[in-house]
Amino acid sequence: MQQHWRMPDTFVILFFVALLASALSWWVPAGQFSTETVVRETPSGVQEREVLVADSYQAVPRDGGFKWFAEGGEIGLANIPFEGMVSGSKWGAAIGVMAFILLVGGSFGIIVKTTSIERGILALIHRTQRYDQLFLILLFLVFSLGGAVFGMGEEAIAFCLVLLPVMSKLGYDKVTVVLVTYVATQIGFAASWMNPFSVAIAQGIAEVPLLSGAGFRMMVWLLLTTVGVVYTLRYAKRTRQPQSQRAAASDPKIANEDSANQDTANQDTVNEGTANEKYAQSSTQPFTHLDTAILSVFTLGMVWVVWGVVARGYYIPELASQFFAIGIIIGLLAVFGQRFRANDMSEAFVKGAQDLLPAALIVGFAKGIILILGGGEPDTPSTLNTLLYYAGSSLSGMSEHVAAVSMLLFQGGFNFFMTSGSGQAALTMPIMAPLSDLAGVSRQTAILAFQLGDGLTNIVVPTSAALIGCLGAVKLDWATWLKTIWRFQVFLAGCCIIIMLVAVITGYK
Repeated sequence: MQQHWRMPDTFVILFFVALLASALSWWVPAGQFSTETVVRETPSGVQEREVLVADSYQAVPRDGGFKWFAEGGEIGLANIPFEGMVSGSKWGAAIGVMAFILLVGGSFGIIVKTTSIERGILALIHRTQRYDQLFLILLFLVFSLGGAVFGMGEEAIAFCLVLLPVMSKLGYDKVTVVLVTYVATQIGFAASWMNPFSVAIAQGIAEVPLLSGAGFRMMVWLLLTTVGVVYTLRYAKRTRQPQSQRAAASDPKIANEDSANQDTANQDTVNEGTANEKYAQSSTQPFTHLDTAILSVFTLGMVWVVWGVVARGYYIPELASQFFAIGIIIGLLAVFGQRFRANDMSEAFVKGAQDLLPAALIVGFAKGIILILGGGEPDTPSTLNTLLYYAGSSLSGMSEHVAAVSMLLFQGGFNFFMTSGSGQAALTMPIMAPLSDLAGVSRQTAILAFQLGDGLTNIVVPTSAALIGCLGAVKLDWATWLKTIWRFQVFLAGCCIIIMLVAVITGYK
């Protein structure tokens, strides 16, 4: 039996990155930079941050080299997982970020378990599907907001299953289904101003105030979402089937033949019986007063989070506690409303945290790799500082504009290998943040490059499990998807380049 090539798992990639880092720590000399203190005003008071001083690098002799195993708290290849996971403090990477991911993941597990978000979207579909363009616009906006607020991504797979028969009945094709669900979530994800699983983690690692720069990101979200809506409406108008063809497509014999052919190509991605059963269950869920109450609490909770960051300067510990409180309150509402039992609420919390355990482990492993390179302190001799120096030297002849665009392109290319947003932030931001200091680009701009490069390339990279899941749900081949979407992807890339240039010109911080 022929074996199909599969992209290596994230942890397999991390293992080889760790091997490379260990070799570099042996071969590449250590170095250090001078730093200076930058003071900034925040709602919670004055904060200080150490930044690199340009042209201050100097090579420093360092004892030791490659180690398989180290004792007494030193770092060797076998020590990477443990040392990485226990490093730092509650205020940042790694242990603080890991705890943040698990708590927020568990809280969203409870929120998802209530099915209120799903019921709300189904109610929206039911009420607006007769108004064709309004239907598509509202769907795109809702899913884009889902990506921006809580990192909606894999959840779009279920909605592809739910929407496929509805959209087919209205004459829209499979590509349109993926556009208004998955593509919308990734546009929201890429331009998010408050996603706890990407922007908050990247800002925490880069030592930038959480949720800072939200105004500019909101404008980016509005721009890219508008671009996505316009493209979707144009595509849907161009490909929508006439009424006569819809009647033919709804014939059971034709539908069964088409389903059989497509299942052969996608047998590893979707089980049709399960999909139909899920759709039948989902489409019969009524939107009740309990759902209104739950979604109201969720909305008020997001307002509370934004207020805490803006007015009180909340950081990782407070944000984690806020999301936990929101999840508990919503869970209690569901229990008292007899949506599920208290034990179900507990299981949902554990399941939500469990789903994000790989992301938390990636953060710890990535931190361990940074430690084996000597750590991330610029004024302490390390191999990482030397790598930063040479990377900065390669950008030294570039203008700030070119450097910012180069960061965007790097993050987009890196996303082919690391489609996890939190994982990519953990691996790249410890390098890109100080590198932006050397290149004369603000750290906020470097984070924006990470967001745009990571989020928007998820629309096409075949290594994205969420993308392949959505394509499988609607029985659409990846090659066909790429042939359809590549022009839009190129246009989005052009928009992102312009956004990065505007960020540099305006001194985005």
